[in-house]
Amino acid sequence: MPEVTAPYAPGTPCWVDLAAPDQQAAIDFYSGLFGWTGEIGPPETGGYTVCLLKDKPVAGIMAAIPMGGQPAPPTVWTTYLTSPDADATEQAVGSAGGMVLMPAMDVMTIGRMFIAADPTGAVFGVWQPRDFPGAGIVNEHGAVIWNEINTTDRDAAAAFYETTLGIRTEPLEGAEGYFALSVNGRPVGGLQSMPEGVPAGTPSHWLTYFSVADTDETVAKLQEGGGSTLKPPFDMVAGRMAVVQDPQGAPFAVINPKPMNGS
Repeated sequence: MPEVTAPYAPGTPCWVDLAAPDQQAAIDFYSGLFGWTGEIGPPETGGYTVCLLKDKPVAGIMAAIPMGGQPAPPTVWTTYLTSPDADATEQAVGSAGGMVLMPAMDVMTIGRMFIAADPTGAVFGVWQPRDFPGAGIVNEHGAVIWNEINTTDRDAAAAFYETTLGIRTEPLEGAEGYFALSVNGRPVGGLQSMPEGVPAGTPSHWLTYFSVADTDETVAKLQEGGGSTLKPPFDMVAGRMAVVQDPQGAPFAVINPKPMNGS
């Protein structure tokens, strides 16, 4: 699959980042697992780390610390969706039954962002790009390949994302009960009801998938590095995948994708 060379269309996932209690340990873990490079950033960025793969930005890692009187964020990967106007999208989120958790704010000159939860409780970010469009590499080993909503109310979630960000939901051919999140007719993510085997009471959430060359080998490496397996490697319609968590408890998925038709 090609690297990203153009700005992301509105509604498209463009970036992921992780809040980790031990930021340096997270950087070391993912660098060892995926071949990333990165170091803790300067104080003016709150120490935020932009991790690189092949010298291109691939994901962010920050320290999970209390800010502005708020408790420390949970140890999770957050998916950011592109918007041409973060403030307008923030208003739309409130009007459509979502909850704004962190109001829109400028990130120096690189963009404007906010964090929200959809009406089913799934937390996501919105990114209005300025100097920084988002990930510079996707769909390759060690880079993001898919972003998925697992929700307690599929219809409510689908309606919300279409109303606020223009993301359409369409049945995904060959995957019963699974829906593609579509922007300009192109699948950019997925949506499904909470899958079987998920612990009771698990809240709605976005799940980040990273592409890997060998799912079983990656899972073994993850376990050697202190991570754990939530759903061992299995074959499915899009490839061989597993759901795992890092040593600090952040869940994510890895997948060795099947070749796409025409690629």
